[in-house]
Amino acid sequence: MVGNDPGKGTVTGGVTRLSLLAPLDGWAAPLEEVPDPVFAQRMMGDGLAIDPTGGTLRAPCDGVVIAIHRARHAVTLRAECGVEILMHIGLETVALGGRGFTVHTTEGAAVRAGDALIEFDMDLLAREAKSLVTPLVIAGGPSATVVAAKTGVAVRAGEVLLTLLVQGRGSARADGAGVARGSAAGAERSLVLPLAHGLHARPAAVLAAAAKPFAAAVHLVAQGRRANAKSAVAAMSLGLRHGDALTVVGEGADATAAVAAVADAIAAGLGETPVPPPAALPVPSLPSAAVPPPDEPPALEVQPPFAPGETAVIRAVTAAPGLALGRAFRLEDEEVEVPASGRGAEAERTLLAAALKRVRARLGAAVAQSEAAGQAQRRDIFRAHLAILDDPELLDEALAAISGGEAAGVAWRAATDRRATALRALGNPRMAERAADLIDLRRQVMLALAGREPQPVILPQGAILVAEELMPSQLSNLDAGRLAGFCTARGGPTSHVAILAASMGVPALVAGGAAVLRIPDDAPLILDADRGLLHVQPPAEDLARLERETGQRQARTEANLRAAAADCVMADGTRIEVYTNVGKVADAVKGVAKGAEGCGLLRTEFLFLDRQTAPDEDEQAAQYQAVATALAGRPLIIRTLDVGGDKPLPYLPLPREENPILGLRGVRIGLRRPEILRTQLRAILRVRPVGQCRIMVPMVATLDEVRAVRDMLDQEREALGHAPPVQLGVMVETPAAAVTADQLATEADFLSIGTNDLTQYVLAMDRGNPDLAARLDALHPAVLRLIRQTAEGAARHGRWVGVCGALASDPAAAPLLVGLGVTELSATPPAIPDIKAALRPLDKAACAALAREALAQESAAAVRSLLARAGMAVSVMEGAA
Repeated sequence: MVGNDPGKGTVTGGVTRLSLLAPLDGWAAPLEEVPDPVFAQRMMGDGLAIDPTGGTLRAPCDGVVIAIHRARHAVTLRAECGVEILMHIGLETVALGGRGFTVHTTEGAAVRAGDALIEFDMDLLAREAKSLVTPLVIAGGPSATVVAAKTGVAVRAGEVLLTLLVQGRGSARADGAGVARGSAAGAERSLVLPLAHGLHARPAAVLAAAAKPFAAAVHLVAQGRRANAKSAVAAMSLGLRHGDALTVVGEGADATAAVAAVADAIAAGLGETPVPPPAALPVPSLPSAAVPPPDEPPALEVQPPFAPGETAVIRAVTAAPGLALGRAFRLEDEEVEVPASGRGAEAERTLLAAALKRVRARLGAAVAQSEAAGQAQRRDIFRAHLAILDDPELLDEALAAISGGEAAGVAWRAATDRRATALRALGNPRMAERAADLIDLRRQVMLALAGREPQPVILPQGAILVAEELMPSQLSNLDAGRLAGFCTARGGPTSHVAILAASMGVPALVAGGAAVLRIPDDAPLILDADRGLLHVQPPAEDLARLERETGQRQARTEANLRAAAADCVMADGTRIEVYTNVGKVADAVKGVAKGAEGCGLLRTEFLFLDRQTAPDEDEQAAQYQAVATALAGRPLIIRTLDVGGDKPLPYLPLPREENPILGLRGVRIGLRRPEILRTQLRAILRVRPVGQCRIMVPMVATLDEVRAVRDMLDQEREALGHAPPVQLGVMVETPAAAVTADQLATEADFLSIGTNDLTQYVLAMDRGNPDLAARLDALHPAVLRLIRQTAEGAARHGRWVGVCGALASDPAAAPLLVGLGVTELSATPPAIPDIKAALRPLDKAACAALAREALAQESAAAVRSLLARAGMAVSVMEGAA
């Protein structure tokens, strides 16, 4: 080896020694300290980072500029030896849409070491970006090894920062064993969309997040159209449905890695359960075509209001079930007025940035509040709104209009309206519902531009809201204690407002049409969301009858809750334990408040999902202890990690499977990766008091699986000096486990039936397939017979049997399950008081007779009819008593 000039390479024996100069003044740090897992885990490549003290990015070597990101925050050079160097100014700076960056070069330009590439506004980035830390990584080209690097010291631009040994020259390479095709500057991969409900807002936000860390331009190509994958709105605008073919195309230095990451994220479901398409579809062609300008949805016909005393019944679509009586409260959406003329491009850009920052902060607070309250669906909706707000194409469109002389409000309104109209014009009801999210964000930003805050609406008690359309932000600001329900003229059953209504327990109807706008203020209403009907100004006798029924129902609910804390003991003295299912500490608190006698299922996946590395033993032990403490000594059954299938983990790579639901999941992963299972067992054994915890193993099919876990548990108990034995149970989710329950009970201390998976395996129906959802019923006689067989097999060895699947949360099914031999039910917290109330007046003999009759039925529908009749009989007896 010989010395070399800084910024150039010297060759000896086919090996190039390349020194890279510091591109910035600042503090050099190892990649591990970068607060972004994509860089910190070297997913982009090896290198280091600089926390800058100067605002000019310079070339670290002689080379050619091969890519400049459209947001101007990242640039990639190819050195003469073929090595490709990516420099990414700051973290999450793509959201700035190019603001604060001035580019001094062009793609294809030859540069010398030290040449200025990009100037950036450090003050702006410090205020609006996640971090100023600037990674420099080896993103492509021939094999290169870092042999010297400065870290933990101050550096000046132009100093030697990094020395590489490069083998030969660069050549095309493919990551993923041929799955993605292309070179370091271009790649593509074709697949079909596995999302049952298409590419809507939340998965589009996950898609954009997967693409944004890469410097490469990443696009989705489908049906002759092309969309930026880093733009959630652009991706949604393709209108992709379940089973549609698409191609992920990448262009740039890290294109192969970008395409692989985005395509893998799509295949994994983008945060939703992936649903395999029925058959492979043809791969789309690449040419893009202009999308014809869409039309606005037709205006609702203006009609006179209903006259006083005029009765009417409006048919609408159920968004959230329930029955409500109340009076109409009309919500009018006022138009926010902002100046029509601007005060200069720079001033208007500043105004828009400040407004976006205010709305972003408000949405961030809503995400945090939802997270703290354990409201996952609400949290995900506001996260999707944040992703739309940070959409680079939406922002670019508004900024371009501002540069053309438009005022900020006019530019923002036009950009959001155009995107909303495009979504409505796709002919896809779900995408039309997503347009409401854009209109909501338009309104919030316009309010911020006008210097106003969203004002809470003061509702009268028992208000039934009527409006043309309701926005998520509006609903979230309403007092749920005063809101009896709502009905809108527009909207859809899968809109974000519908999801919020269901999570709030508010009965809701949508898509009622122009008649909804005819309802006068304070008109008496009966909102029957179960039947999809809104009764306007109903006769007095109907109101009186429903008020009595509603009052009786409310009284029963309150009485059940008052008695919920007592143990569940049936009329003949039979003891039935009613536990709760838990996904986090807050769930345990809610369950205890509703009368739970313990936790029958702690889903430990909450610790393992949505992260880049597995939780260590200490973190797990602390979380399990927190749940145990919240239960105040009540039993805690912890299910070991149940992933794979529909719950993949990014740090737990698994081989591709034709049918992952039948592949590596549950206990099979624990036995394949014993270090993960052993760590979890040790963490559980550390919970105090000793004896509170029991361990349950998911997806068991054979006796040897139980024995293998038992051996691991005994070894870890011995290593920790944990003398008392720990109960080890199994989940009965496979038909094999049900029919061999008598064998499993020789090794397991208890059996708990997961009716969700058991039903899909028994009926051979994928529970993620929306076309089969109505037929996938756990009350099918075939499922009930396996529940009985499980209970009989366990009873031969004195083992108890519980149910922790969805069927355990149905109060009407509780007597049937007890009659089949179940002695423990683990339900959702709201169902616990009603389950206890349903069982207390019964005796086990009557439940057994009901079970025998149910097993003789021909269908799940017949079983449900039987339970309805039995429930009515119980109600009559209670009334007589």
